[in-house]
Amino acid sequence: MEPDLTPAQVAELLARGEVELIDVRQPEEREVGRIAGDSHVELNELGERAPSIPRETPIVFYCRSGARSAMAAGAFRGAGYDAHNMVGGLLDWVAAGLPLEPADGYVA
Repeated sequence: MEPDLTPAQVAELLARGEVELIDVRQPEEREVGRIAGDSHVELNELGERAPSIPRETPIVFYCRSGARSAMAAGAFRGAGYDAHNMVGGLLDWVAAGLPLEPADGYVA
């Protein structure tokens, strides 16, 4: 699997249960729109929460535009995880016509 995945690739992998999707945005960003089936770990908490993140499943990180999640994916790859970044973040997810939670959700 490539280090960077498109929203369409992530949607497919998530639907098949083949990845763990982690939102690294701030709580207020997450409240207004998120991807169903994800987990939430703020970027600044990833270090301390790393032991609770499974190593046996590929991890895909996402944020608003892909910048914060790229940092997270790089750090986790460096620590031996099978970690990936969703390029373009939630902005590209919505642009691809993929759904958000809640139904009237939007990208903050």
